[in-house]
Amino acid sequence: MDDSGRPQITFDPCLDIPDEVLVDAGYDPRSKEIADYPMGTYSFVGCRFKGTLHIPGVLRRYGLNVLSGNVTLEEELAKDRHIATETTVNGRRALLEVDSNNQNSCGIAVETEFGIVIFSRTYYPDHTRGVPTDLWCSGLEELVSSVEPLLD
Repeated sequence: MDDSGRPQITFDPCLDIPDEVLVDAGYDPRSKEIADYPMGTYSFVGCRFKGTLHIPGVLRRYGLNVLSGNVTLEEELAKDRHIATETTVNGRRALLEVDSNNQNSCGIAVETEFGIVIFSRTYYPDHTRGVPTDLWCSGLEELVSSVEPLLD
């Protein structure tokens, strides 16, 4: 996949996230789009999903990108220190990444044996009013917690 000598990526988001997990989280498994990024010194294997969660009186549409990369959590933290907060998911080291310049988006990078898996979601509101910052990540932590046991 790459010529870096880094660990082989062993989690493919398009293949390894069960359809039931996606459906339970409000995503359409049929919307999968492969997004692989071999970079020479590291690689990312990714998948995009479209989702709609219907909450009475409110329609919320989301785009979800899941990227598995053979970079370390420390490298991700060094790159995104200005937007990252260290946290855990089911006891596993992780980073919560919220960039005020990237409105309506939230990311969680989770440490794995081969590197990291980044769950990045964008909220597409059905209105022109701003979306409160506390809703940018709403529900993403639950999805990441449900996928975390499958990562290694």
